[in-house]
Amino acid sequence: MPAQNYDFRQFQAELAALDSAPAAKPGLKSADRKTAAAARQVTAREEFLALRERHGLSVADVIAFFPEEEGIAYLQQLLAIAEQKPRRTRKKPADG
Repeated sequence: MPAQNYDFRQFQAELAALDSAPAAKPGLKSADRKTAAAARQVTAREEFLALRERHGLSVADVIAFFPEEEGIAYLQQLLAIAEQKPRRTRKKPADG
């Protein structure tokens, strides 16, 4: 990626701004917490993808921001999730 006015510190600042969003209140019920957590996850994903799109970053560019070991571990985790096989279901006994 060619050097531009956008650098790692600016990227970190934008991610920190996303992290500083208000957290779920501790008095919420379990279902409300799950809903709030899911909403935060969706919002964070959309904002991250918008950042990536705006600055023309590829997955390799994003991974390059992390230390090498963390980047490799993250990619291995993504590959493991993608390769997981669906659970086998029990077959019904044959009527016989």
